[in-house]
Amino acid sequence: MSTTVENSNSFGSGPVNLKKSKSSPRAIFNIGMTILAGACLAIALLPLFAVLFYVISKGAASINLNLFTKLPPPPGLSGGGVANAIIGTLLTIGIATLIAVPFGVLAAVYLSEFSRGEMARWIRFATNVLSGVPSIIAGVFAYGLLVVTMGGFSAVAGGAALSVLMLPTIIRTTDEALQIVPQDIRWASVGIGASNYQTILRVVIPAAIPAILTGVTLAIARAAGETAPLIFTALNSPFWPKGLFEPTPSLSVLVYNFATVPFKGQQDLAWAASLILVFLVLLTSVLSRLATRRKVY
Repeated sequence: MSTTVENSNSFGSGPVNLKKSKSSPRAIFNIGMTILAGACLAIALLPLFAVLFYVISKGAASINLNLFTKLPPPPGLSGGGVANAIIGTLLTIGIATLIAVPFGVLAAVYLSEFSRGEMARWIRFATNVLSGVPSIIAGVFAYGLLVVTMGGFSAVAGGAALSVLMLPTIIRTTDEALQIVPQDIRWASVGIGASNYQTILRVVIPAAIPAILTGVTLAIARAAGETAPLIFTALNSPFWPKGLFEPTPSLSVLVYNFATVPFKGQQDLAWAASLILVFLVLLTSVLSRLATRRKVY
């Protein structure tokens, strides 16, 4: 027995059969599309969880104190750690961040606040093109510009190569964040006597800081896992980093080198280094989410 309710509105009144409405073609279509969307979501997330499970299951067994305090062992031996690669990764990422963040933020400020018309459109187009350039091209560029010029591999060259990869992400996210800030805030600042530069530095940029930090952390997450640029620039070293202008180890290059050797000790370290890299990317993603909890304006 179907249930009926009285339906009264501007179009008239009368009983509505709820059982019939639930089995209507539109309702069936909505249910089917909801199930399809959920299945597509599960399929999209499946590779992520599969990678995480595989890396954790392979690398967790090698996580110990020695991993963070000792150097990698010679080929064929087990034990040791990847402490030098962790320090080298933080060093090169730090150099890349110091280079990319000021240039990226200032370029985005110019695009959003000063550039107009065709010039801004072409600059944004060039930024999008740069974001699609393969990372190995950035490595070759830094190799020809810095490694050949300075006569050796170094952490500075590696940081410069990674900064090229970080720039597009920082520019695009900062540009969008500055455009989200309401124009009324700018007018109010100018109305009380602030100059254009004072408005940008003290009002607009502070209001967009959460979104800017999101772009920076996402750029760092991408650069942390790059291998090809570092092979061309920082190379690698089995020893502690000796300086900014010396060959510098990194986690990504260590994983690449140790994963291809036939020795189990090095393979275990490769899996442990992979787990550390995944953790670093996860940490930066969490930080970016925390940074965006506050509204841009």
